[in-house]
Amino acid sequence: MKYVVGLGNPGAEYDDTRHNVGWWVVDRLAYDWGFGAFRKEGRALVAAGRVGDDHVRLIKPTTWMNRSGAAVGALRSQADFEPSEDLLVVVDDAAIDVAKVRFKPSGSAGGHNGLRSVEAALGTKEYGRLRIGVGRCPNGVDLADWVLDPMPPEDEERIVQLLPELTPAVEHWVAEGMEATMSRFNR
Repeated sequence: MKYVVGLGNPGAEYDDTRHNVGWWVVDRLAYDWGFGAFRKEGRALVAAGRVGDDHVRLIKPTTWMNRSGAAVGALRSQADFEPSEDLLVVVDDAAIDVAKVRFKPSGSAGGHNGLRSVEAALGTKEYGRLRIGVGRCPNGVDLADWVLDPMPPEDEERIVQLLPELTPAVEHWVAEGMEATMSRFNR
């Protein structure tokens, strides 16, 4: 089983913010893969199905961003769950340019409270990440304000145009793993 977790904040007021790009990606995957509607399971919304030969669960934590680990930590109880191979966390990145893509096999939270919460819940930094650039936070602007503000229409459009390209990239991760996916899709 593979798990793709899109980090974001619940509530309509956060739908078009930089911090919810992880949810955008997971929503697009569910659509492209025909998984149907998300349903409530514990502290998350979940959609599931098959991608090639693999079972995949798409997860959107319904906790606040800084408590995402409360939903992701439940995966530890799954039989044969290996975070370094089975988990991909999709997250916004305010340290890279808009619509840049970075698959990574592990690393630090880099100041991202959602990733910090996931690491604490899993007890490891060894899990896959898909970082989506939402633009660098300008000097003098509070990072929390930057990621919780709606994006300018031109930035939002660039990310929306990127979403269909991410489906084959995540499919590649499901089938081939992180190293092969990094080589092919990081830009």
